Amino acid sequence: MGVTEDLADQLAQDALKAEEITGDTRIVDDLASMMGATSQTAEEAFLTAVRVRRANAKARKMLADRVRAFQAAKGTPPQSK
Repeated sequence: MGVTEDLADQLAQDALKAEEITGDTRIVDDLASMMGATSQTAEEAFLTAVRVRRANAKARKMLADRVRAFQAAKGTPPQSK
């Protein structure tokens, strides 16, 4: 990745962690608005990184849930990571 994507992804990770810690769901939107005022490119890269990370987290949860359901139906104990 380039510097824009790298910085945006680092900020996205920090913002999502802060959102989780504080419960403040406006953090991402507020950061994006502030960034958009100075750099639309940075704002778009940040929001893309946030969307990709959120989608990945949801997909991983769905996958884990499906494996657990399969194991429960088969009577197989869940495997640890």
